[in-house]
Amino acid sequence: MLKHVQDFGKHIVIAGFRKVQIADVGAFLEKARKAAGENIEVQFFDAGLVASWQHLYFAALNALKAFKNGENISKSLAVEVLLYASAQRQIKKATEILGVKENTETVAVLLMGESTLQVEEALKAVSKVVGGERDDNVLEVTPNKVANIRKIFEISEAEIEAVADGKTLEEALIDLVIERVALLAAER
Repeated sequence: MLKHVQDFGKHIVIAGFRKVQIADVGAFLEKARKAAGENIEVQFFDAGLVASWQHLYFAALNALKAFKNGENISKSLAVEVLLYASAQRQIKKATEILGVKENTETVAVLLMGESTLQVEEALKAVSKVVGGERDDNVLEVTPNKVANIRKIFEISEAEIEAVADGKTLEEALIDLVIERVALLAAER
């Protein structure tokens, strides 16, 4: 998924990978950030807890807005995206919830840059570091992911029923996770 966010002059690409093997998270992140290059923000997520590309896209929009308004929590735009995506104010907790770990096999990556070409080239370079198989389907909400997403974002049955209105469980869950992302901005 590639989007141009004209208001912020940024291009965002979100991609998924399966069958990823991470031996050392710190080394993995450092190598991936170097591969992405300068002027590219890159953030990785445990795709098993991602509620669609929209989840990460709205987290990025909120992070960009926070930086623009001087309301950011972190000094890094990439970290700010992680905070919003996890709906947390603490970096350590956000990393524990949505960050990649040694046993993470499905990974989502979000890259932000100044041009389409820049983020596409960065994605190619980062893909080589990530390894595994490129598969954006890992971003989708599946029946296997529902319970974990509900637990992480503390989504009750009553909330799902309140927003369901003809939507599938997965669609309702995406809406509620995006609402959690937006609520973090409202808490400031």
